[in-house]
Amino acid sequence: MQKKKWSALLLSLAMVSAVATACGGNNNNGEASPSGTAPASDSPSPSASAESPAPSSEAPAEKVTIKIYYPTADKTELRALEDDKIKRFTAKYPNVTVVPDDWQYNVNEIGIKMAANEAPTFFNTFATEAKMLVEKGWAADITELWNNYEYKDQINPVLQSQFNIDGKVYGVTQKGYVTTTIVNKKMLDEKGVAIPSYDWTWDDMLNTAKAVADPKKGIAGIAPMGATNDAGWNWTNFLFEAGGEIQTVADGKVTAAFNSDAGVKAVEFYNKLRWEANAIPQDWALNWGGATGAFAQGRTAMVIAGAEGPLQQALQAGFTPADLLVFPMPAAQAGGKHTGVLGGDYLVINPNASPAEQKAAFDYITFDYFSDDYLVSLEKNIQDFKAKGQYFVPAHLDYYKPDSEYGKKVQAILAKYDNVYKYDDASNALLDGKPEAQYNTQDYYGTMTTVIQEVFTKKGTDAKKLLDIAAKSMQEKFYDAIKVQ
Repeated sequence: MQKKKWSALLLSLAMVSAVATACGGNNNNGEASPSGTAPASDSPSPSASAESPAPSSEAPAEKVTIKIYYPTADKTELRALEDDKIKRFTAKYPNVTVVPDDWQYNVNEIGIKMAANEAPTFFNTFATEAKMLVEKGWAADITELWNNYEYKDQINPVLQSQFNIDGKVYGVTQKGYVTTTIVNKKMLDEKGVAIPSYDWTWDDMLNTAKAVADPKKGIAGIAPMGATNDAGWNWTNFLFEAGGEIQTVADGKVTAAFNSDAGVKAVEFYNKLRWEANAIPQDWALNWGGATGAFAQGRTAMVIAGAEGPLQQALQAGFTPADLLVFPMPAAQAGGKHTGVLGGDYLVINPNASPAEQKAAFDYITFDYFSDDYLVSLEKNIQDFKAKGQYFVPAHLDYYKPDSEYGKKVQAILAKYDNVYKYDDASNALLDGKPEAQYNTQDYYGTMTTVIQEVFTKKGTDAKKLLDIAAKSMQEKFYDAIKVQ
């Protein structure tokens, strides 16, 4: 999923709220963007400016060189943080030479990089890529390294499971998200529109969007994404809520499944938002950045995304935490699940690297995980933001278990400050994350974007016909060629 370009302040917010070297997501807030053309995260390592550890007293180890995932040149603050991490890491591991590599993961480039042996020793990616990378032989089996990792039992199992395949481990989670709906409470209050319950439904979303929309003034009730692969990714939440699947895998075959009754129901809901409620932006062809930007500018009351990025943008734009609510995705009907796409940012080790290089890469990836130095740095950064009148937005889902010893330490720090955005426990309790499909997910998102654009362009489109055409295209172009072991 494609990362969005934030301002310097947004980057600084992401720095302290994210977890490993990276996205994202989302991120764009840490979520991987569905278009898959940029890094999975723009977030730094957990420790922002910790003291350098003492050099290892162990016997000299094999000298190795690793090429690490490194922020792009425009991310000067993130580069400074990464440089600090490199300094601290090489002080502890003097046998390792660390070479920065600012290549950002791209689904259209990874094969070329691997074939030319130009991929870094480890690189960033997102949840949808796991099976593809494994089946292509582009992700190292790090099971032994993982089993020897002392904190493995404190890692968030929901996020980590995306890169645990057939009993083996192929990547390390950084952070993640369950897609949510971010609501401009201030706008609803000003319009006299009632705030729905967190346990809301599609009808509640439709009615709220319709009530707050003011097309003549350029105000939308909701801004579902309508451009790039982001549109297909946004819509998939509704497919899941209706009980549908992207694809089925059986008897060694992958079959398109989104042209189901659930798919039709989800498309028809988009029809209602566009034509019955007239609640979406008139310029609806918005990608992630366009939709979240419209939210931050007060041009839409709701946006669908991982929560962190839109919150950061809106708070930077002058909103206060009291103005912003994070809702789970609405259930298709009362009593249904509030299912949202589960995504995240991951680091994968190059299988072409030697065992010593892979070990050094794993040590670098996890170097600041569960670090007391990060806790000190986290609190200092929150205090710095408070002194500047700025708000801090923590990751919605982090690499550690929320109830782990470390997770409790982080939450205790966050709870101390009134300039930290607080996610509502009542909303979080309703979150239901569903992983993205593992085969050609980006191609599916792009295919569904054409369907959504047809729906938003022409009134009275035949949902079933559009989905059947899209499913046939996915089947013939991609799924038929897959042989599942």
